[in-house]
Order: sequence, then C-alpha cells, then structure tokens
Amino acid sequence: MKYVIKTKGLMCGHCEATVEAALLKVSGVTDAEADHDTNTVEVECSDAVTPEQLSAAVEGAGDAYKALEVVVA
Repeated sequence: MKYVIKTKGLMCGHCEATVEAALLKVSGVTDAEADHDTNTVEVECSDAVTPEQLSAAVEGAGDAYKALEVVVA
C-alpha cells in the first residue's frame, strides 16, 4: 500500500530524516521518502498499517511536525 502524507514543519534534510526514521519504526512500513520542498512524505507499507498510525508517527517525531492529511497514493 502507498500513502502520501501532507505535512507541516519539514524545513530541511535533517527534518526529512527525522520524520522518515519515525515512520520506519511503525511495524509494516517498508519505505518512507520525505520532501521538504513539497512538505510531503511518500510511504510504502503493508495493508495493516492505518493512516492514523502514520499521522501519529509524523507528529511523534517532534513538536515541529504535523500530519495534515494522509491519502492513498
């Protein structure tokens, strides 16, 4: 399954790496590619992963990060 997460707070490569690492800790997530230019993250994961889990992982990465929307890619 593929999702695109529209985010707020991605400012640089360090921000991207922080959010990617948080998403990769979610069981079932196999890939996460953040882009601070577009403030989006593309995520590949198993069907068992919910949009709520992805949002929680982004927001759990730090106070600066917000998941605005999670959509199926």
